Amino acid sequence: MYGPIGRFSAVSGKRDELIAILLDGTTGMPGCLSYVVARDPKDDAAVWITEVWDSAASHKASLALPSVQAAIAKARPIIAAFQDHIETEPMGGIGLVVPAK
Repeated sequence: MYGPIGRFSAVSGKRDELIAILLDGTTGMPGCLSYVVARDPKDDAAVWITEVWDSAASHKASLALPSVQAAIAKARPIIAAFQDHIETEPMGGIGLVVPAK
């Protein structure tokens, strides 16, 4: 499995709008096992995205989906900065169904 975790900063006053865009563009992503968008309680501009995919290839393929492309186009003008990006290998957890091999 593949698990990117990222933190973005929204343009001042646009965090909730950014969150709405990120949540709206997340339907129908083959291979996506979990996609969580969260506010950072210590930073009024920060948004965290925690994802779990069946593979890095599925994640990469999702970036070409029309719904994801539309979300990126809408979000880009209100993203002030990409702050952190971490790649993990999820092993399981509550609510996560691990694909059979």
